[in-house]
Amino acid sequence: MKRFYKSVTVIDGEGGFAIELDGRPVRTAGKRALVTPTGALADAIAEEWQAQADEIVPAQMPLTQIANTALDHVGPNRAEVVEVTAAYGRSDLLCYRADAPTELVDRQSAAWDSVLAWFAENHGAPLLTTSGIVHRSQPDASISIMDNLVTSHDDWRLAGLSLATARLGSLVLAIGLTSGKFDVAEAMALAHIDEDYQIERWGQDDEALARRASIAEDVTSARRLIDLLNS
Repeated sequence: MKRFYKSVTVIDGEGGFAIELDGRPVRTAGKRALVTPTGALADAIAEEWQAQADEIVPAQMPLTQIANTALDHVGPNRAEVVEVTAAYGRSDLLCYRADAPTELVDRQSAAWDSVLAWFAENHGAPLLTTSGIVHRSQPDASISIMDNLVTSHDDWRLAGLSLATARLGSLVLAIGLTSGKFDVAEAMALAHIDEDYQIERWGQDDEALARRASIAEDVTSARRLIDLLNS
């Protein structure tokens, strides 16, 4: 789509902060007015629209895309999004360990044991680990706590949490990221212990690099969204 507007403004109005193009409200794909809870987030989304050149490139507007998700998908389908996001905690990446080689087993333990200890201490939800691919059920009390943690997020924060969870493959890491326990680089490193080990042994390819860059972009956007909501 060609750029069809000259000015981008943020309006502090009823219900939040709206972004307008030449005085007309931006609308989501679902035709909802793009109104954000905080001025900081609205300003950042407005900057994305202002930065577009002759062509509007949605891929260059990650906060706008998450805003669309929050308004068009999370809000109308909140129970489903909560269920899908919370389900990651039942088989969290950090709980499934390699059984060989020893070097990888040790790396996972060194990196992940302290994260699970933090999660248990700060949220009262100890999680059990296993090796291989055999499923291990988590304590009912921990599952309930994780469900409540996800449910406690409003629609906007849930949009960020669900994106980070899916891309990192771990609810524990996503909660650590969005709560400020980890920065993006730390969360990415923790999520890619196995991959980094394989790269050291066999090298990396362009497809893997592109995939990881895409994950990093989404995780960065999710963290930035939460920061702007909290500012």
